[in-house]
Amino acid sequence: MRASRGVPSVPMAQAPVSDESPRSAKWTARREEIIDTSARVFARQGYHATGIAELCTVNGLGKGAFYHYIASKEELLAAIHDRVMDEVMVGADRVGAAGGSPSEQLTMLGHELLDVIHRYPDHVWVFLHEFPALTGERAEQFRVRRREYERRVEAVLQAGIDAGEFRAVDARLTAFAWLGMHNYTYLWLKAGGRVSARDVAKPFADIFLHGIATAPGE
Repeated sequence: MRASRGVPSVPMAQAPVSDESPRSAKWTARREEIIDTSARVFARQGYHATGIAELCTVNGLGKGAFYHYIASKEELLAAIHDRVMDEVMVGADRVGAAGGSPSEQLTMLGHELLDVIHRYPDHVWVFLHEFPALTGERAEQFRVRRREYERRVEAVLQAGIDAGEFRAVDARLTAFAWLGMHNYTYLWLKAGGRVSARDVAKPFADIFLHGIATAPGE
């Protein structure tokens, strides 16, 4: 992989600070199971239509035991959002560390994002549909982390524009177009389906890059 040509360094993602005291590995693993199971329920019937009693039932827990792992339904929703953002930002960090030209980095970002969508379709559904239910500090944390990722994509696009690799497009608007193109694959890109994230990533990169590449002679 070639060294990066002008893609600016962006600080590595910082995981949100938890207000939980250190817990055992067994407690953490069980909490992660609850988050994953609950994401499937929210994706199937919606956050607001799902009550704590139902979440207890699907997770095989009494209410007291449930609250041992999750303090509230909104905390559970925030944890699902964090799962998606953690995975997405780890992928963005890998791309930043790998270097490469803006076109190569944009291609790698697409593959990383599609891989998360492919592995966590229910979490992504909740992430895209239920974020308005987050309130206060949790809502602000989500907005900050989402904007951080958008800036990663914008930085790659702007580097390509500055290097003459991409046309003089609006970097932020183009980032939104790129995100929309990739995010809504959750509707049909399923684990165990006919196509994998890798199958989709290259054609998507080709379509998008041909749309923004500088034409010969420009």
